[in-house]
Amino acid sequence: MSRPELVKKEIAGISEYVPGKSIVEIAELYGFDPASVIKLGSNENVLGPSPKAVDAIIAHANNVNTYPSAVASELVDALSIYTGFSVDNICASGPGMDGLLDNLMRLLISPGDEVIIPTPTFSYYSIAASANGAVPVYVKLREDYSLDVESIKKAESERTKVIFLCSPNNPTGKCVDESDLRSIIEYTRGLVFVDEAYIEFSDSDVSHLVAEYDNIIIGRTLSKAFGLAGMRLGYGLMPSWLKSEYMKIVTPFNVSVPSVFAGVAALSDSEYLNKSITCAREGRNYLMKNIPFKVYDSQANFVLVDVSPLKSKDVTVSLLEKGIIVRDCRSFKDAGDSLIRVTVGTTEQNKKVVAAFAAASKMLKSLEYQ
Repeated sequence: MSRPELVKKEIAGISEYVPGKSIVEIAELYGFDPASVIKLGSNENVLGPSPKAVDAIIAHANNVNTYPSAVASELVDALSIYTGFSVDNICASGPGMDGLLDNLMRLLISPGDEVIIPTPTFSYYSIAASANGAVPVYVKLREDYSLDVESIKKAESERTKVIFLCSPNNPTGKCVDESDLRSIIEYTRGLVFVDEAYIEFSDSDVSHLVAEYDNIIIGRTLSKAFGLAGMRLGYGLMPSWLKSEYMKIVTPFNVSVPSVFAGVAALSDSEYLNKSITCAREGRNYLMKNIPFKVYDSQANFVLVDVSPLKSKDVTVSLLEKGIIVRDCRSFKDAGDSLIRVTVGTTEQNKKVVAAFAAASKMLKSLEYQ
């Protein structure tokens, strides 16, 4: 027996989040040894976490019978050192940056409020907002995947509460131009949320604007450059007035003991962080130069590949058959049916990816002769 009438009506129209495929799933489907499968579909750090973070997790494993600091103070202090922001402007969050988004929507959204989302982009913005009664207003990016600032401004209404911007954007890898961002911040009556999950791989950083404006929040994560995706650890940089309100509704003890100290250790290991960044940037350049399809310039640890006139579904399957997991972008609103997102791998993995795309390109040549 089911009772769907008990579920609030806002949930009915939400599409379930589509994650990247897992190694176990593909190994079972194609009969591979799991150790041979290359997972490049979820933008994880292929080098893994800092050994210091692993040591910290082990060292604090026996303390999981006690609650962590209510506000993850040890982690917030470490984040203050890393970012240069005062602790009055930092909130740690779990699970990951998604927890930050959920709490902000609880804080800001009343039924009927609107949020503006340029597309294609990370789908959880819409899920988190809609679950709290917001109406998503979608504005397509330009053909080069830059923001259409004037269309965003035209989409604003008296009900606009939040404008979501992702920089570098997932799945395009493109950064928001600071002048465009300033224009939007100064125009809107709402809050601008800038997702900087991939900022360590980028040449662009707009977090300094938090000190200039009272309606911007920066969301970040330790899942990507720091290799702690499994610890589900994120944080927000925000004006002090917003932190004061945010702390009223934040889930108590929302960052676990192992996550707190893994984060502190990872933030202290600048040598390992730089190694991860170098690996991603060098691999990114290799993929952009060698994949035999159109590859968009990226500032993240992934690249976006357009395989048209082939379909992303067909090319993705051809890579899966070789044990390579990439992300078919059809689940991203307004991404079309020819885009594939590829996480930057190790040198060996990147070479295999290029070879797999080269094999897939033969499908294109066969089409040309038909």
